[in-house]
Amino acid sequence: MLNLEVQIVSREIIKPSSPEIQNLKPFKICLFDQLIPSTYVTTIIFYSLAETNVTITMALARLKTSLSETLNILYPFSGRMKDNMFIDRFDEGVPFLSARISCRLSEFLKHHEIESLNKLLPCQPFTKESNNEDHHPLLVCQATIFACGGLALGLGMSHKITDVQTGFNLVNVWSTICRGSYQNAGNPPLAEASIAFPPRNQVPQNYISMMENLWFTEANYRTRRFIFEANAIAKLKDMAKGEYSEATPTRIQALSGLIWKCFMEASRAVSGSAKPSILVQAVSLRPRRKPNLLHDSIGNLFWWGIASSLAEKGTKVSELVDVMKESVAAFDDEYLDSLQGEQGFEAISEYFDQLEAMFSSEKPDILGFTSWCNLGYYKLDYGWGNPTWFALFGKVGSAFRNHTVFVETKCGKGIEAWITLDEERMLVLEKDPEFLKFASPNLKISSL
Repeated sequence: MLNLEVQIVSREIIKPSSPEIQNLKPFKICLFDQLIPSTYVTTIIFYSLAETNVTITMALARLKTSLSETLNILYPFSGRMKDNMFIDRFDEGVPFLSARISCRLSEFLKHHEIESLNKLLPCQPFTKESNNEDHHPLLVCQATIFACGGLALGLGMSHKITDVQTGFNLVNVWSTICRGSYQNAGNPPLAEASIAFPPRNQVPQNYISMMENLWFTEANYRTRRFIFEANAIAKLKDMAKGEYSEATPTRIQALSGLIWKCFMEASRAVSGSAKPSILVQAVSLRPRRKPNLLHDSIGNLFWWGIASSLAEKGTKVSELVDVMKESVAAFDDEYLDSLQGEQGFEAISEYFDQLEAMFSSEKPDILGFTSWCNLGYYKLDYGWGNPTWFALFGKVGSAFRNHTVFVETKCGKGIEAWITLDEERMLVLEKDPEFLKFASPNLKISSL
């Protein structure tokens, strides 16, 4: 029987190598950061060192040294949150765990229990953390060594300051420094988010509570990974185009439409009646601001586009895709302008008024979508080649509500959908013939 026990060998605190970092003034977070609940978003990057001259001892030493240098640049990750307003105490550092697992990397990836991925993480993913966030590290790391010499780098990044792009910027800078290729072109504009979307001295508690309700609700959740191959995606895009639409939907739009439709049907099967269904999709604000000064900024530079459906039987995927497109189209230049500066809080307040109206009618079903595609995780070379595989998590906390994350397959042509649903809906989805026409349930952690 496969031994999946992970043994923690050492625990260290990695701090910025430059003593000057301690003297920097506190780093302001942005308005969107203030509204995001305290939780950890996670990633696991797998590497096979078999065909390299890099030993495990060398790899671990390089990871720690380069992380220390990375924290000179991305210094907020070394600090701690203060009063939901700014980050200080940059000398607190980043916990770094070294661990061993007695199975081979290839054996682990053939294992079928996706929940075991959490053994490779230094924290519980997407758990509602306590309000005492001032003591929470903003980054935690775990390097797990397999019996074959393979390596899994597991990261927990505080969602308080980390969206998809921020998380990738971190590992991209870290890997570039680790392999000795970093070109210091001056300090990146890390604080641009708080300049464009300044924080409030006081955020209304009901807004924070509403955001927590959008993210968390108690249930027994399960995460499953489904593969959509390129040919299945092409067929789905054709189906999702609709009779009157000129533009073919994107891969993510088509997949989101299908999953939303199947989610509503699963909800109807579980509850015995149709309930209003709300879809929330993460819309990045970075490319929508010209010039694009926000690309390298630290923070949550996205907001939720909200679409709703009455979940009527016979609703077509194409109809849901059209509704989703409309909610994203609302993030135009005029709306983005309204979010910026001191007056931005007024637009946010209107948003929460709409949200409250949606929640106050019949208790709706909520499903969230986030895309991690087109970032470049499979090109992250720390000096021992590109990743063997890239994963998210095995099991989320007990309160994280229904959510889907899209990532590309290693070849880039297919898409993995990491779907988290409450147990009852997941059991229905896994047997849904319409869903399984396009999705392949992955019976192993990875087919690699």
